[in-house]
Amino acid sequence: MGAALRITRLDHTPQELRALASKTRDAAQSRRMLALAMALEGMSRAEAAQRCGMDRQTLRDWVIRYNAQGVEGLKSIAPPGRKPMLDEARMSQLREWVLTGPDPERHQVVRWRCLDLVHEVETHFAVNVTERTVGLWLRKLNMTRLQPRPYHPKKDAAVQEAFKKTSFPC
Repeated sequence: MGAALRITRLDHTPQELRALASKTRDAAQSRRMLALAMALEGMSRAEAAQRCGMDRQTLRDWVIRYNAQGVEGLKSIAPPGRKPMLDEARMSQLREWVLTGPDPERHQVVRWRCLDLVHEVETHFAVNVTERTVGLWLRKLNMTRLQPRPYHPKKDAAVQEAFKKTSFPC
């Protein structure tokens, strides 16, 4: 068995590591800091690892990261997650569609609904999504699914004003 890996970074004393562990919101990072504090105080690596719910080899890996990166290296690295269905260019195109509105003759609607946008996204981008996903995208673009009341495309403002002048007051 080789020599134990030493904790070479001495930025924090065991007491400081315990204080930092009590202040962090990341439970896993806190547990790792406590294990390092116990190891710095002279406790065996196996016992410190066992008390903090990890294997001795796992504690060794965290010592390596602590030596290289300090306390920030003890944070868990989140996985990148799923690739977005629409990239930035396509999201900006979706935003433009919503802002300009539909063409009544071409799209057969006077305002966009999530269902209509689902069809447009499927037609133009070959991406099949649900109405809920389109609603989430709109929220991500700081837009709302709620729309103002639509107006008739053949509305004539002059005729409306003339009607207001000729109608009788109530």
